Amino acid sequence: MDARYVQRGDAVDYTPTADVAAGDVVVLSNKLVGVAKLDIKAGELGALALTGVYEMAKTTDVGFGVGSEVGWSSASRKAVSAGTSGTVKVGHAVSFANAADPTVLVRLCQGIN
Repeated sequence: MDARYVQRGDAVDYTPTADVAAGDVVVLSNKLVGVAKLDIKAGELGALALTGVYEMAKTTDVGFGVGSEVGWSSASRKAVSAGTSGTVKVGHAVSFANAADPTVLVRLCQGIN
């Protein structure tokens, strides 16, 4: 046997070192980003969603067109232009968001770097 089915993969187990609130974006690596489904206490097992569309706070200096790659800044905890220094790509915008908008709808995409 070369492989054994474990789970669907739309969510993964996660045990944080610090408390994580439901809806927090968690960067696991530069190609794996999830969103906490529920509050997770430090040291306790929880789950991160790896798929789906999420409304994310964004910087007000950038707009997004439908299909634009969206980055995530762990420093500002906001969506930014993909490729911005110090960020990871988190997904694609699924609706238009102009620069003044406070949020953008993002479909999570793993490994898009």
